[in-house]
Amino acid sequence: MSAPAEPFPRLPDPVAGAPDILVLAGEHSGDQQAARMVRETLTLAPDLNICAIGGPRLAGAGAQLLHDATGYSVVGLVEVLKRYGWFRQFFAEVLRWIRTHRPRLVCLVDYPGFNLRVARALRHEGLSRQGGGAIGVVYYISPQIWAWKAGRRFEMADTLDALAAIFPFEPAFFRDTTLPVTFVGHPFANPGHQPRVVWDPAAPVLLLPGSRPEPVRRIAPVMADAFARHARSRPGASAVFLCADSGIRNLVAELIEAHPGADRFALRDDGDGPPVAARAALTSSGTMALHCALAGLPGAIVYRANPVTYRAGRLLVRVPFLGINNLILGEAMYREYIQDEADADLVARELSRLVDDPAAVAEAEARAGRLRDRLRGAAGESPGRWLLRQLQRPSFRPGVI
Repeated sequence: MSAPAEPFPRLPDPVAGAPDILVLAGEHSGDQQAARMVRETLTLAPDLNICAIGGPRLAGAGAQLLHDATGYSVVGLVEVLKRYGWFRQFFAEVLRWIRTHRPRLVCLVDYPGFNLRVARALRHEGLSRQGGGAIGVVYYISPQIWAWKAGRRFEMADTLDALAAIFPFEPAFFRDTTLPVTFVGHPFANPGHQPRVVWDPAAPVLLLPGSRPEPVRRIAPVMADAFARHARSRPGASAVFLCADSGIRNLVAELIEAHPGADRFALRDDGDGPPVAARAALTSSGTMALHCALAGLPGAIVYRANPVTYRAGRLLVRVPFLGINNLILGEAMYREYIQDEADADLVARELSRLVDDPAAVAEAEARAGRLRDRLRGAAGESPGRWLLRQLQRPSFRPGVI
């Protein structure tokens, strides 16, 4: 979904009185992770008043949803410039709401292009602790400073009170700053986590083109073409496009409507129902790649960005892999087909290997075990407990939990 042309609407007032926490999560994956944190926090402290800008999962976790922003997430220089006026209005309205209602704590979740600006503005206006005010500002799910723009860590230390990291290697990147950083474990490695996908050798191939419309327009057709080539010698083969929401599902349906193998594709919205069974996966580089990897699903990463965005990114990003599962392991658990290498013939050959070679399944499960071990947090540490500790710090405005 594109950002709308009309002015950004006024955010509603809190319905349950003065807010304790405002959570800011601007896209689907952030909505999902923030919802888990909020659900745990409210289990530990059910009287808290939590408001949120995010999506339906935050609302389902018990927060008052002020605005669903998940449909407007974008990535890349070109995409942001197209929607710059709308984001300026969005930003101004968020600041107005914080000025008016003064939550005890603002928790920023991922979405760094927007959220770091909010932290900077709150300090500049003297509203945050770092600016001499009373509002605590903390961050859950660090910007990927280890991949690009590492200098942001110093600004983060100047504008934030604490950071909760979900990858074990992240705290080390902040050792030369004053920012307290805690590895709280990755939510997918939590013992109570319900997997979103499971391996089943009799199930369809899973196609995961992502949650942002612009990349989906480039990735979904490649995935469809690659599967069609793979399926030529497999009359019973089928595939499922798992879509982030109905908007992405409608977009994918439009993109594959005239595809000669359209009858082999099913479209399904991602949700909180039972896990999706699959024999292998083609996935974009986002959160779902990690879901698939942790499930021991054989897979490959397929990604195409706007060419201008990609060229600019190559100048800034210094990592050996795009997939976070590959980065954590330090090896290519999933082969990566990026930009010009996202060629349907190449991807089809890899998909056939993943489906036909028993060793591919054994390799995926062995690496999944190593991933799980590395993503577990220390005993007793979790995002919800961390968030409560930030709220209870005596330097924050007094309040009763």
